[in-house]
Amino acid sequence: MSSHPDSADVVELTIDGQSLHVQRGATLLDAIRIVGVETPTLCWAPNLTPVNVCRLCVVELEGSRPLVPSCSRLAEDGMVVQTDTARVRHSRKMVLELLGSGVDLSQAPDLQRWVQHYGAEPQRYSGNGLSVRRMDEPVRVQDRLYARDYDKCVLCYKCVEACGDDAQHTFAIAVAGRGFDARISTEYDVALPDSACVYCGNCIGVCPTNALVPITELELRAAGDWRPDDQSVTTTVCSYCGVGCNLELHVQDGRIVKVTSPVDHDVTEGHLCVKGRFGWQYVHGGS
Repeated sequence: MSSHPDSADVVELTIDGQSLHVQRGATLLDAIRIVGVETPTLCWAPNLTPVNVCRLCVVELEGSRPLVPSCSRLAEDGMVVQTDTARVRHSRKMVLELLGSGVDLSQAPDLQRWVQHYGAEPQRYSGNGLSVRRMDEPVRVQDRLYARDYDKCVLCYKCVEACGDDAQHTFAIAVAGRGFDARISTEYDVALPDSACVYCGNCIGVCPTNALVPITELELRAAGDWRPDDQSVTTTVCSYCGVGCNLELHVQDGRIVKVTSPVDHDVTEGHLCVKGRFGWQYVHGGS
């Protein structure tokens, strides 16, 4: 971000009473973070295109009737933005309550933190004669690489973006159905091994709720032995080809349990191929 107010490449706006200049093309979320205001996000990620579906990052913009999503709204000269009005807090609280009432957020620590922050009460939508509709489907385990748990899916579209234009360009998954029946699906809902999926696992890398989870993590959680606090993370370079992708090896009890890649890495931007993400078993003598 530039600090030169005379440049044609910058715009001046006000965030919570603080005047600042940002590079033209920056979003309101970029500007908000410059002034140090923490803002909840869900469908936004630094390595994906904003899709504006969660409405969790909304802010109040002077002169605008509706609240605006800060992740995608570009900063403009003269904008006056408020990030913590009663209206903003109420909107974010409602989003979190509606999500939490119908989706299992038990493995989404960031969302749980914001639920606490805004005093959201998802449980008030059930009980006393009220009921909420959930997927209530068994976890889909169709291979030895990763599983899908629709009870944890918030339909943030991140996996769809990562499978499509933003990373893999495979387009193996999309949103199917409408309303309560909407879900992420393969073509004609075929089993994953029969779909166009190439098992890069980039959908797992961006999933915020563990609706998509590596089999290794799924099995350790089922056994009550998933212990992130006891895991070490070692960064290394993938050995399969000469691209130079960085790998983060998550190790527990001397064994790799998951592989990720840093979002800020110039080569991968957090994304990997099937070999980088899942081809580490040979380290332990497996096939």
